[in-house]
Amino acid sequence: MKHTFIAASIALVSTCSLALISTSAAAHNHQNAKLEAAVSSDFRQAKNSARDEYRHPLQTLSFFEIKPTDTVIELWPGGGWYAEILAPYLAKEGHYIAGNFDTNPSDEKLKNGYRAKSGKKFVAWLNNNQAKLGEATTVTFDPPTYYVMGEDNSADAVLTFRNLHNWAMKGYLEPVFESAYKVLKLGGTFGVVEHRANPGMDVKSGYMEQAEVIKLAEKAGFTFVGSSEVNANAKDTKDYPKGVWTLPPRLALADQDKQKYLDIGESDRMTLKFIKK
Repeated sequence: MKHTFIAASIALVSTCSLALISTSAAAHNHQNAKLEAAVSSDFRQAKNSARDEYRHPLQTLSFFEIKPTDTVIELWPGGGWYAEILAPYLAKEGHYIAGNFDTNPSDEKLKNGYRAKSGKKFVAWLNNNQAKLGEATTVTFDPPTYYVMGEDNSADAVLTFRNLHNWAMKGYLEPVFESAYKVLKLGGTFGVVEHRANPGMDVKSGYMEQAEVIKLAEKAGFTFVGSSEVNANAKDTKDYPKGVWTLPPRLALADQDKQKYLDIGESDRMTLKFIKK
């Protein structure tokens, strides 16, 4: 009788374990299917989809483990390249928040500047696509005036794509990292994609050293989980007249050696994942 009870208990535990694994696998497959649908959606502009070969959104967001139920803050979405994927992906079950430029700066000289105009254009895009984007919102995130991304411990993920050099050149990077740490929940993800420098390069080139980025994030309290080479580019020699902006998509030299830089492609990029413990 005793052996029968033990055997039955083992069988029950095994059945429960298999059920949990099956449920987890189903959730993972659902997540992947939704993300794949968002990446392949015709809602995205063709010119943006054309850059997938360099930016690898499916692999990048999978590496960051962004779930459709997450509250995600994307810092400085710019023209909305990643927003076109993330906002629809999160629309039904999660929440997309853009850390946007100040659209109404107090300085009159800035009211018609790039940031204010870009910020207004992004807000208009959100408003014009509410049916597709759900409750997607913005928060003003524009150092050095606006650093706060939201309430403490309120976000599942903070993501930034090719922005670190902008903050580093102005001396804002450490407080940006600290603000990201504050807004994240325990276990939350800080995902970073940035142009990767060779040792000793000046940040004015637009490239940053991977070891230095990890060091600064850890100083802010983050735990480094790992890196992915999905956005690496071995052809990028990083020694151009106009820094990283010499390469596509900017092509800062216009037609000068244009084919050479098109053949290199977009920059070599680090893809780093941190968590808040």
